[in-house]
Amino acid sequence: MSNSRNATATLPPPTLENLGGGFSAFVQLDGGWGLNNAGVHVGERGVTLVDTAFTAARGQGLRDAVASLTGTPVRTIVNTHHHGDHTYGNYLFPEATIVGHDLCRESMLAVGLETQEWFPGVEWGDLEIAAPTVTFSDSVTVWCDDIETTLRYVGRPAHTTNDVTMWVPSRGLLFAGDLVFNGGTPFVVMGSVQGLIDALTDLSSLDAGTLVPGHGAVCDSAVIGDQLIYLRFVQEQAKEGLAAGDEPLEVARRTDLGEFAGWTDSERLVGNLHRAYSELRGEPQGVPLDYHLIVDEMIAFNGGRPLTCLA
Repeated sequence: MSNSRNATATLPPPTLENLGGGFSAFVQLDGGWGLNNAGVHVGERGVTLVDTAFTAARGQGLRDAVASLTGTPVRTIVNTHHHGDHTYGNYLFPEATIVGHDLCRESMLAVGLETQEWFPGVEWGDLEIAAPTVTFSDSVTVWCDDIETTLRYVGRPAHTTNDVTMWVPSRGLLFAGDLVFNGGTPFVVMGSVQGLIDALTDLSSLDAGTLVPGHGAVCDSAVIGDQLIYLRFVQEQAKEGLAAGDEPLEVARRTDLGEFAGWTDSERLVGNLHRAYSELRGEPQGVPLDYHLIVDEMIAFNGGRPLTCLA
């Protein structure tokens, strides 16, 4: 069953972890719903961010963290995908050029602030949508002073339809966005189980010495192996459940999560099974599902408790 966190839990404050070469990670633990990481590079003439934050207060915390490092402005923001925890804070950096995949801009403008419906009770602040103004379809180079970084679209639905990574080859540094959750349950309801397996297999070949996941503590590429085991586990549960004629919620309720039970937000299993069922039915990867129904079923899996967002 679910290990949904207590909504009154006390969390540590966000931290800045120095990664070397002017790069830092802005880490928000425990990494559950809405508690994402961001990347920071302080250059001579400006700052590059990789993602922002979910609420106005969290976004201001990121802005304050940057100000503690430098007085230079944020010139560039890279969005790894369209989800609000990685993009809602964009507007707090009006001096920045925002870069993302073509579908990231499209999805942000289509969805707006809709994600707020999932998390009642969160203090959002006066948010505004600030979508990417520079978009690309495959890859683009972003220079952080004289350090070359590559933004690359994963080429398929994975966590979402528009996931982008930032690879810094000279540092062996990978900003993976939500393709990787360290200590958290992967979530593919808006992407693809098989697509994420394929994307992670590709990323593992980089053998990143430092990997900044979308959520959870900074790690290295070894964490990808655990993600792959979980995703294949989801596929197997879905295959058995569909063959038996059982609905995803029923399968999730009887599933023994075993080694994955300690990961945050285990109710995501319900959404992941819905996506796996869709793929087993032969539907295209990333095809829209009934997300409102799926959120209701994740809440049911939690015994009627809303999804816990501590952002």
